Amino acid sequence: MSHSPNHSHDVFTIECENVILREYRIEDLDALHNLTWQPHFHAFLLDWNVTREQREEWINQYEIPENRRFIDAVSEGKDIGELRLRLGIIHKSTGEFIGVCGTGILDRVSPPNREIYYGISSTHHNKGYTTQAARGLITYLFENTNTSELIAIAQTRNVPSNKVIQKCGFEIQHNLTIEDREYHYYKLRKN
Repeated sequence: MSHSPNHSHDVFTIECENVILREYRIEDLDALHNLTWQPHFHAFLLDWNVTREQREEWINQYEIPENRRFIDAVSEGKDIGELRLRLGIIHKSTGEFIGVCGTGILDRVSPPNREIYYGISSTHHNKGYTTQAARGLITYLFENTNTSELIAIAQTRNVPSNKVIQKCGFEIQHNLTIEDREYHYYKLRKN
């Protein structure tokens, strides 16, 4: 696993086996928008399916600039604080934007509450790509930031997502309810 130099003109990436994690770019807008309207995204990820106009505003005004602040903080050895990092999952052989993987603060639970999250296109389910992406991001966070503990949540009925979390070494802590949906709540501590 490797990541590119963090100079302002370089595109930040994390290399995995079959996929690359890459910071969002403006040209990802349509692929990202289409992905978030797939039925499983709608069912399992809260607040992701918005209008294209809203998505365009978010990617331009918030997501890309905050990614840059996160990457700059890491490259300068500063604390990432509550900054988020949102990455596209890019298929190595096709260059296709097939999913998302990121980290941020889950404000619905008490600290430490830096979570990882992910979602992948229905055409790429059950190929191990999501697990590769999640492991790549976890390794990056533990090796390059002051993060010593991560959390993850998945709806109890979302069997594939729970499997990814468990494959990444997270241990279930308890269940919690968010907006009338039941979730498993997991933790992973840096070795």
